[in-house]
This record gives sequence, structure tokens and C-alpha cells, in this order.
Amino acid sequence: MQDIHSSSSPIGYILRVAASVLFGRPEGVPMQIERVSSCDLVVKSLPDGSRIIVNSNNETVFAMNATAGAAWDACADTATLAGVTEKMQRSFDPNVTQELAGAAVLQLEEKKLVTINGDTPKTTRREVLAGLSAVALPLVVSLTVGEQQAHARNARSNHSFGGRPRPRIPDHQRLGK
Repeated sequence: MQDIHSSSSPIGYILRVAASVLFGRPEGVPMQIERVSSCDLVVKSLPDGSRIIVNSNNETVFAMNATAGAAWDACADTATLAGVTEKMQRSFDPNVTQELAGAAVLQLEEKKLVTINGDTPKTTRREVLAGLSAVALPLVVSLTVGEQQAHARNARSNHSFGGRPRPRIPDHQRLGK
């Protein structure tokens, strides 16, 4: 008797197709990674390999460490995860694993800097950490211009204090109180 969940059974096929419709990614198709349209992106590469990307369309600034920057560079052309891993190994560090490259690609996708079609890597944090040696975990952070302005307003800079932010000292810690 054939297992209805096996990939070769008609019901297994229907389940896979239903899952791909529900979750938006076809199952069993190799992952294809592609950068989003770059006409709104300004990319600045820094000497340490990190990147700053400004999206003028939604006024968001992205900062990437060198590991995420290498993944960004590796996604310049449509590629598979194996292709991204190989490019990162050549240009960044030969110790890059497929799990680490996958983690970087997923962060780029989360920030809407790349799109992924097909199966996504099923990588756990433990697998990523186990594959590390001297390679830093990929890091991509973002901040909109509005958020940056709000943080700047809250900093309460005082020009009479040498142009630097004045330290906030709670009343109970001030001398003489």
C-alpha cells in the first residue's frame, strides 16, 4: 500500500500544491534568490565589507555587517542557495557554510531586499552556529528616516555642552540632592 503523503502519490502531490498555494512558495523547486529592483537603492560599500543601503522610495536605511554584505553581493544575479554560498566563499570567507548563507539570505528577504522563489532553507539557529568558525553571523538592521528623526529629537542635544548630547542623570543621583 502506498503512503498518501509520499511525494509520488497523487494525494501527496495535491498536498504539496495546496501547501505551495497557501504558503506562496512551490515545494520541491530549487530556491531562486534575486535582488529587488535596485533603481530606488543607493548602496555604499565600506572598507570593512559592511554595506549601507538607502531606499529612497520608502526612506529606509539598511546597515549590513560584512557577512550580510557578502550575501548581498552574491545575490547580484539570480542564484540558487548553493550559488550564493559558493560566491560568498570565493569573495568573503572560504568557511561560509550553506546554512550561514541561507540565514543571510533570509534576513535580506525579511528586509525586502531580495525575493526568494522555491523552497526556502530549513535552517535552525543551532545548524548555523555549528557551521561557524571565524565567520560572523549575518546582521541586517533597518531604520526609516522618520524613526531616525524621532530618535534624534529624543536625544535632546545641548549646544552649550560642547555640541554633544548632555548625559541624563536621575535626580536621586545628582550631587547635593
